[in-house]
This record gives sequence, C-alpha cells and structure tokens, in this order.
Amino acid sequence: MLVRPLSGPAPRIAFPAGSVDSQMHMYLPGYPAQPGGPDLPAGSLPDADQYRAFMKWLGIDRVMITQGNAHQRDNGNLIACLTEMGDVARGVAVIDAETSEGELDRLSAAGVVGVRIMDLPGGAVGLDALEAVDAKAASRGWMVAVQFDGNRILDHVDRLKALKSRWVFDHHGKFFAGAAPDGAEITALRGLMDGGRCWFKFAGVYESSRSGGPDYPDVAAFSRVLAVHAPERIVWGSNWPHNLAKTQDAYPDDIALADTVLGWIGDEAAIRQALVDNPVELFGLPAWQAVEKRI
Repeated sequence: MLVRPLSGPAPRIAFPAGSVDSQMHMYLPGYPAQPGGPDLPAGSLPDADQYRAFMKWLGIDRVMITQGNAHQRDNGNLIACLTEMGDVARGVAVIDAETSEGELDRLSAAGVVGVRIMDLPGGAVGLDALEAVDAKAASRGWMVAVQFDGNRILDHVDRLKALKSRWVFDHHGKFFAGAAPDGAEITALRGLMDGGRCWFKFAGVYESSRSGGPDYPDVAAFSRVLAVHAPERIVWGSNWPHNLAKTQDAYPDDIALADTVLGWIGDEAAIRQALVDNPVELFGLPAWQAVEKRI
C-alpha cells in the first residue's frame, strides 16, 4: 500500500513566512470519483490531517486547493475541504458555460478564487470552454488555471492573449515533446508573461519531463530562463499528493523535489516572490499576516 511520507529532514531551501502552496489536491471521505475522471489517489485518502502534517514539514502557511479530476464538475469535495482547512486555504474550482450565478455565489462564499481548464485526458472542462470560463471568472475577479499540451501553445497564443482574467500556465507548461529555452514555444510564453496577466507555475515537473529525475534537466533549462525573465510571474506548487503515483517506488521525494525546483528560481529574494508575493497577486489573497493557523 502506498504511504505518503509526512515528516523528515527539513528542506535545504527554507520557506519564508507566508509561503503559499499554489497547487495541490485534497480528498475527504464521502466524495467518490465521478464518471469521466480518474480514480481517487492510491493509498489512504490524502485528507486535511495528512496535508496539515505536510505543511508543517515543509514550512507552508497557505494553500490553494485545486479541484481534482476525479471529481470532475462536482465541487462538493472542494467546498468541504475549504471548510475543513479554514482561513489558510482558498480554492480553484471547475465551472463551465452553464454554471449559474447562484453556484458561483456558493463557490465564492466557500473560498473559491479561481477556476481551472484541463485540456488533457481526464480533465473536466477543456479549451473549448476557455472564453466562457474566462468571462465568468473575470466577472468575479477570479483567476484561471490553464493546462494543456504546451507544445500546442502557438495554436492558442492569440486566445490566451485575449483572456480577461489573471491566469497561470499550469504544471511547467506540460511540454510533452520538450521545449528549447530559445525555441518558439518558450518565446511565445515569455511574450504572454510580459502581457501582465500570465503567470507560470512550477509544479509537477515529473509529469512532463522526458529526461527524468532527480534533476529534470530538460524542464530545468527553460524554467530557469522563465524565472530570470519574469521573476514576478513565477509561482510554486507541491502537487501533493502526486495523484499519478500508484506505487511507493513511483512516489516523489517531496523534500528533494522542492529543493530541486526552487533551486531553479534563483536567489532568496526571487524565491520569496515565488512563494509569497506572486501567489498573493495571482490569486487575489490578502497580504500575509502571522495569525493563528488551523494546522
């Protein structure tokens, strides 16, 4: 049975106060997987208690809980997770063109501040709904997390430029066929970041790296370029509980992974931007204050 490590040596790169985990998933009992999506993660249910231990281990203070593909368009689990986690958490939900204003009100009241597009197998809402989802998000001041095969970015760059919302290109861009640091895809992405509404998320590097760990040199090469080009547009996420891992051998070493990926960002000031300042702007969070936390 897969067991997620939740304690151990601290990260080599210290997380500053107010650090935000911009990408993770959480699952509570009573919310089964929905048709069209993957199963729930392997092993014991990755619930709030497990994640609180993970936060303490790494030094995370706030978290963005992203609706998992297993639950498709049913945001019930996400709302329950936000209630359980309290003020340290906000959510990224799934909506579509038909989502009512009443449902948007319900999501907002629960702590939702963003929505996701997932144009890959198992995703609940794809790029065909991009403009409709963006319009609803913009009307609420929410952000949009966008995930697709990054090697198709040139096909979508005009649509992405036209987005009204703040948005983040998810999971290191998911360049499954690779991307040269000076290639057309990264050049286009840099242009989008220069537009002022596009962020880039360092999360889930193992899902698209062709060279593999522990150093992921293919993704590292263009990630370093992006971090230097626009340090004010980089955010980081743990991608806990690593839903694609089905066996213990496949489960990442969270500390080594964090140290490796944060090491691509640069100096202490840039790391603070990525972990604290940038997610505050992207997700519309209140400025960090050292208040009592439910962890």
